[in-house]
Amino acid sequence: MQFIDSINAMLTNALGPMGPLLALGGVGIVLIVVALPTMMKKQIDPLDRIRAQRSGKPEEVQALRRGGNNVGADKLERYAQYLEPKSAEELGATKLKLLRAGYRGKSAVRMFHFSQFALGLGVLVIGLIYALVKASQTEMTTQTMIMYTILPAAIGYYLPQYWVQRRIQSRQQEITEGFPDALDMMLVCVEAGQSLDQSIIRVGNEARAGYPALAEEFEMVAHEVKAGKERVTVLRDMSERVGLPDITSFVTTLIQSTSFGTSIADALRVYSSEMRDKRIMRAEEKANTIPTKLTLGTMLFTLPPLLVILIGPSLFKFASQMGGGG
Repeated sequence: MQFIDSINAMLTNALGPMGPLLALGGVGIVLIVVALPTMMKKQIDPLDRIRAQRSGKPEEVQALRRGGNNVGADKLERYAQYLEPKSAEELGATKLKLLRAGYRGKSAVRMFHFSQFALGLGVLVIGLIYALVKASQTEMTTQTMIMYTILPAAIGYYLPQYWVQRRIQSRQQEITEGFPDALDMMLVCVEAGQSLDQSIIRVGNEARAGYPALAEEFEMVAHEVKAGKERVTVLRDMSERVGLPDITSFVTTLIQSTSFGTSIADALRVYSSEMRDKRIMRAEEKANTIPTKLTLGTMLFTLPPLLVILIGPSLFKFASQMGGGG
């Protein structure tokens, strides 16, 4: 007990009243960082290797060998059970969110959760080191300690989620702006005698310079159709992947036109006209909000100088009269 009391007194003198708690927290973080690689190491079951060899599937055997030898394998593959949600609904929602943000890699979900974990833990360690240095110089309250450690860690943890959300908004904005032009180009291609699949390929190639996100979506549709997937399923997947009402209406129009046997060119002509009208309405809506946004600037930068010009001479004359009378 005397040894523990001496250590407690030494930490209190060095780091302040929160010294023992800070030291205990630092030791805990170090132990977690040291133990994580061992805890997350994915062991290969020998029975799985035997089953793969008996099945005669070389890709499964190679995958097991890569997992056992750690050569050429995905660095985050061994941590998949910790970095991916356990629920299928949550995993699907995360995949859909990353698809809408433009991240289509196989390990996108794992990389997203790993970035959250790494940033949160890294910022927490940096904040804790800064708090320890700060506490050694001056006394710190509990609220200040929380502000230097927990708050930055929370910001680091939610930073990847904020980044993905911003990516989704920017891609959807880009697709919304370029969709009317893409429809006009698709209408021209269809009326020139090309099929719908050929027009989608052509629009994807032509739109890449101005609207790369929209071109990427059209090219994915073209590749899936070439791979043998049904066009209706491909179009519905595109609608769900983009998550915009305009794309959903476009997909519904194409599906109905294909189902009822009507002319695709007529459907595209009507829908492209509606999209142009909607773009004009969005531009008019933004233009109508400009006077409201300028009101605050007008009040701040115009009204005070005007008051000085109008009331200033009267106040100066009144002050001079009061001074002369005194």
